[in-house]
Formats: sequence, structure tokens, C-alpha cells
Amino acid sequence: MSKPEKKLESFRRRKADLGKCRANQPGGNRQGTGLRDQTIKNRERTAAGFSAIRRKEVKPNFKYAVIHRHCERYPIKEMCCFFEVSRSGYYKYLKHIEHPAKDFKLTEKIRAKQETCRRTYGYRRMKLWLDSEGIAKNPKTVLRIMHKYGLLSEVRRRKKWQKMGDDKHRYDNLLNREFNVDYPNQKWVTDISYIQTKEGVLYLSMIRDLYDRSIVAYKTDTSQTVNLVLETIHLAMKSVKTKSRRELQLHSDQGFQYTSQAYFNLTKEYGITPSMSRRGNCYDNALAENFFGILKAECIYRHKPETFEEANKMIDDYIYFYNHERIQLKTGLPPLSLRQSC
Repeated sequence: MSKPEKKLESFRRRKADLGKCRANQPGGNRQGTGLRDQTIKNRERTAAGFSAIRRKEVKPNFKYAVIHRHCERYPIKEMCCFFEVSRSGYYKYLKHIEHPAKDFKLTEKIRAKQETCRRTYGYRRMKLWLDSEGIAKNPKTVLRIMHKYGLLSEVRRRKKWQKMGDDKHRYDNLLNREFNVDYPNQKWVTDISYIQTKEGVLYLSMIRDLYDRSIVAYKTDTSQTVNLVLETIHLAMKSVKTKSRRELQLHSDQGFQYTSQAYFNLTKEYGITPSMSRRGNCYDNALAENFFGILKAECIYRHKPETFEEANKMIDDYIYFYNHERIQLKTGLPPLSLRQSC
């Protein structure tokens, strides 16, 4: 039994003995008894609180703070023993709270700069700013301080990778960046992109023909599902003759929609040959990425949609313009005009 627990037991015995004495001596000093009872109750509460803090899941720094708070009432050595922490750790904690961190001035300077630049500075840009202020610091030091005190930039934060589905099927990179073809419906590329609105994110799935760079089919939805891809393929295949389906190659990235069993079954049903980019290599599907870049630069970013309805209308109008009116620099014709001329 530790010393604080022994003291608590001693208090209880004294309380019991005091109760017996009061029973044998009626009319005694009730006020004194009340004060003693109150003192005993307070100490019992303190001991009970100490027992709760003693648990292993309580962090050491919290225990050190309790020890520091009661250091004038109880010996430090016995409290450290009771809370199962080291005295050296307690004295290190004291040194920490009595003396500010060595990086305190630099931290406050970085904090003030982040407030003025709207928390857009990363550690590299902050390092350049410190150099301009005549403060020479190692970039790793700046990064450590910004990370420790929560001063990192709030833009372009890395998102945690999240697996969206099961990878049941993978395919070879049959396209292999051979983007030039001789006739329509020989090679298609497909991908999914997103468009931000005030109502949320609208996902756009599209299929592009490499012959004339036209958009064969597209579909939008508020959720990124396998059905979004399947419906896009169904729309695209309505314009393809049965004979030419066996020669059709459909290239995609390694998104979970394209590695799903449903995608495998549908391509097999239509006789489409799937092709897939290498992992983490966007250039293998460059023509799909290229269209999304054009769409966003020429339409979405210039007139930011506020609702899903507005975004859908903008996409419909632009894809019609792209297929029928927008001249291709390579051919000098709009995509569908080239297809009709062949």
C-alpha cells in the first residue's frame, strides 16, 4: 500500500474513533467535529481523484501537472511513485514550463507571417521569406517548427489515399501511347473528372475517339460509381456497328470502376478489347486528360457553375460546340466534320 493510501486509511480510522468518542460524550463540540468531518471528506475526494488520474491511459504530462499542483501538500517522490511516473520526467516538465522553448521567437514570427499571407506559405516559401528578413535557418528546422505548432500551409494539402473498390481485373497497356489511328471507332479513351459547384461535386464520365478527337458519349452524376462508367459505354455503343465492335479498343486508367467485374462483363459482352494505363502514369491516357483540361479552361473555370443543373447545361453546350464547331489545329476542321468527310 502506497503512502497516500495509508494516509487515507488513517483518516478513516480517526474518523471512526472520533465517532465513538462523540457517542460516549454527548453535548461535546459539534462544530469541531463538523470541521474534522469536512476535512476528511475533502481528503477522500482528493485520494479518489488521484486514483482516477493514476490510470495508464492518462498522459504523463497531465500527471506531472497534477503533481505540480499538489507539490506543497504531498512529497513529490511519493506522488511520482503513486502515479507511476519518473521524478526525472517531472523535473524535465518543470524546466519546460518555467523556460519557454528555444524556438519561441521564431515560431511567433512564422505565426505572424502566416496570418498576413492567409496561411498560403509552405516551409520552402517561408524559408525564403526568413532569408529576406536576415534570419538564416535550415529548411528542415522551418518545417519542424511549422509542423509542431500547426503552422503548415492550408492549400494543396496532400489527401489521404483511399481505396474505393476491389481490383478484380487489370489489363495490359495495349494502346501504349499510339494515339494516331486510321479510321473511326478503332481506339477510344475514357476517364472520369469532377466539377465543383456550390451544391457539391458533379462527376463527368466521357469517351473520346482518337480518330477525330470527338466525344462519342458522356454522362454526369453526383456520385462516382461503376454504373456511371457502364452507362457511358452503353451510350457510346449505340453509334457503333456490330461488325466494327470486334476491332474496338477502349483505354482507361486504373480507377476502381475500370477494374471492376461489371466493367469486365460489359466489355466482354460488346466484344471490346480493354486497355489500361500503367499505375501512376497519366501520360498513358493523355488524350482523355487533355479534353478535361480544355473543358475546364475554356468553359468551367471562366463561368463557375453554382448548381448541378447549371453545370450540366454548360457541359451539354460546350461538348456540342466542341464536336460541331471548335476547329482542331491539326486538321483544320471540327471533329465531327472530319468524321463525316471520311
